[in-house]
Amino acid sequence: VKKKDDTMRLCINYRQLNKVTIKNKYPLPRIDDLLDQLIGATVFSKIDLRSGYHQIRIKTSDVSKTTFRTRYGHYEFLVMPFSVTNAPAIFIDYMNRIFQPYLDKFVVIFINDILIYSKDPQEHAEHLRIVLEILREKKLYAKFSKCEFWLEEVKFLGHVISQGGVSVDQSKVEAVLNWEQPRSITEVRSFLGLAGYYMKFIKSFAQIALPLTRLTRKDTPFIWDKECERSFQQLKERLTQAPVLTIPDPNRSFVVYCDASTKGLGCVLMQDDRVVAYASRQLKSHEENYPTHDLELAAIIFALKIWRHYLYGAYFELYSDHKSLKYLFDQRDLNMRQRRWLEYLKDFDFDLKYHPGKANVV
Repeated sequence: VKKKDDTMRLCINYRQLNKVTIKNKYPLPRIDDLLDQLIGATVFSKIDLRSGYHQIRIKTSDVSKTTFRTRYGHYEFLVMPFSVTNAPAIFIDYMNRIFQPYLDKFVVIFINDILIYSKDPQEHAEHLRIVLEILREKKLYAKFSKCEFWLEEVKFLGHVISQGGVSVDQSKVEAVLNWEQPRSITEVRSFLGLAGYYMKFIKSFAQIALPLTRLTRKDTPFIWDKECERSFQQLKERLTQAPVLTIPDPNRSFVVYCDASTKGLGCVLMQDDRVVAYASRQLKSHEENYPTHDLELAAIIFALKIWRHYLYGAYFELYSDHKSLKYLFDQRDLNMRQRRWLEYLKDFDFDLKYHPGKANVV
């Protein structure tokens, strides 16, 4: 497989081996969680390990399992090859163990990418020294041409990170902008997958994408109409206008705005009048029959669930554009769904406020 730097990576078809391999369930980190660690950082360095998987030896008794055949004969890997199902989990587990004392302090690890972040240059010099000494001690080698040091702005996992916040990597956006009109359901799914990676940057993503996601439903004929084209072009346009999102500060209070319509649920998480993230989803079939106040309540529950890790245990303000929700807590005649939702709301410390629809930022 040809890599970005025009060098080649040897990949073997290990499908049969992967089928009988006991899966390593070590969790890969959520990208949002990694980016949240960077609050207050002003200096960054990025280290990319050279053929990272190949720097881990395979257990001698397992070497024969990696055998592959070429016209030059049979070969076996002595180091961990690409394409084996447990490679990412094994590698990130190893990296997390050797950098464990420094994770979420000044080091972020995502497989073979290492990001070092600091609040000032003096601190950064010390952090870099620690990381490089660990790599030397463990005999892990970096690819110097792909390493970057002492940056005020760094590209990491498809995002651009700086003191000002997190924005979309424009080089990744170009792939979306240059995407030709999908001609099959598979191509629609591929486009939605790539655009959906930046969902939190796009206001009302789910509602805009609704005509496209309808095409992916089972037994739906592929008919590309004007609505699909409008949705396709609008998602492209929104990506080029994506805002810089602020990195959330757990020591400052949050504000949540929620809204609902017949097309879906939408919410915005804000801090100090700056957007932290957008979130949205389409209505499920049974939700299409909900009365308006139930839809608004569903939007609130959706927001609290998706941002629970920010909001649980902290006071925040919650804005909705439906006045009746303010009095819902005092009502006695509630259906089971409303009672279940109100029980969930009791876990949070918030002040529910009315925000007119026209003024609602969602």
